[in-house]
Amino acid sequence: MGRELAVRVPLPLVEVWEELQAEVERLTGEAGLQILGAILEEEVQQRVGPPYRPDPATGALQPGYVVFAGQKVGLHRPRVRTRAGEEVELENYRRLQQDGRLQRAVAEKIVCGLSTRKYRRAVEAVLDGYGIERSRVSRHFVRATAQQLRELCERRLEELELVALVIDGFEVAGQTLVVALGVAQEGTKHILGLWQGATENPTVVKALLEDLVEWGLDLGRRYLVGLDGAKALRAAVERVFGARAEVQRCQLHKRRNVKEHLPEPCRANYDRRLRHASALTSYQEARTALDRLWRQLSEINPSAARSLEEGLEETLTLHRLGVEPRLRRSLSSTNLIESCLATVRQVTRNVKRWRGGDHIARWTAAGLLEAERKFRRVKGYRWLEELERRLNPELHSQAQVA
Repeated sequence: MGRELAVRVPLPLVEVWEELQAEVERLTGEAGLQILGAILEEEVQQRVGPPYRPDPATGALQPGYVVFAGQKVGLHRPRVRTRAGEEVELENYRRLQQDGRLQRAVAEKIVCGLSTRKYRRAVEAVLDGYGIERSRVSRHFVRATAQQLRELCERRLEELELVALVIDGFEVAGQTLVVALGVAQEGTKHILGLWQGATENPTVVKALLEDLVEWGLDLGRRYLVGLDGAKALRAAVERVFGARAEVQRCQLHKRRNVKEHLPEPCRANYDRRLRHASALTSYQEARTALDRLWRQLSEINPSAARSLEEGLEETLTLHRLGVEPRLRRSLSSTNLIESCLATVRQVTRNVKRWRGGDHIARWTAAGLLEAERKFRRVKGYRWLEELERRLNPELHSQAQVA
């Protein structure tokens, strides 16, 4: 009886992979094309039967292309005609050939940091194709981001059970863009709208909020609205929502503003004390601690005291509503939207020169939608239903009576 002998031969696997990687990627691309060819052949058989028994048409192959690996790639497609000689359109081929697929592929790669200059080199590492010149890639990206901007600015909000809104503005190339983010009752986050203006003024923000109402935001409900403390944002919220908004001023912005008025040696101490006061669970305890800090700052630095006093009550809105600590930490600052803006800055880092028109808005929309793909539910989301009850007690009492 024979005996098998297992022998292990050490191989420099990393070096082998470095040598074979390009070939593996090429073979993977060719395998993908074979799969697409099989998809087309399958549709032909479903329509006219197998090759040896055509009914009622005959088939043949002719040169064509599909959108694959971010470019147009040549492919011999089946050509189907009826006995009367009429061309039969293959639905799968039409879908695989749509420019929208190429536009989305281009947008996906550019949003992830690939420049138009390097696009050809990146995609041709997988397969040789065409339709990927720099100018054409740029046009595809313009069309894709224009579509994204339209979709973002036309979202319907009726189906979202929104509890909180966060609104913030940021500047790009001398233009101010105001972004609204919503938090639904199940804890999911949604980009609600984007508006562009010369400055962050009440007119621009008011236009954004009025658009949200037009798109389905219910003004019959009361919402928690998170702001960074900008007067333009606060004025616009007052004009559109009136008493139907509970404004939560960003506690982080408040701390930064106070620190800027203080000399360097005492900044860390007062920042720690402000952070501790904001972390207290009880509204009364937090208010007492902040009033004590205000009195102390009034004696050593009146400017810092005035900065703390301005809008102080609105930094404690969540305390006053008795919100659970984890959810309060999530909603007491504008960090929810700041993380989105960080993604926008990362996406736009390759833009060397901003142009007019919707150039800024298109790139911003692409960055916001990229950030939205990575959204997770807010921490403490299980308490959002209770927060909604506290914001709208009259609606729940009516529901119980009914």
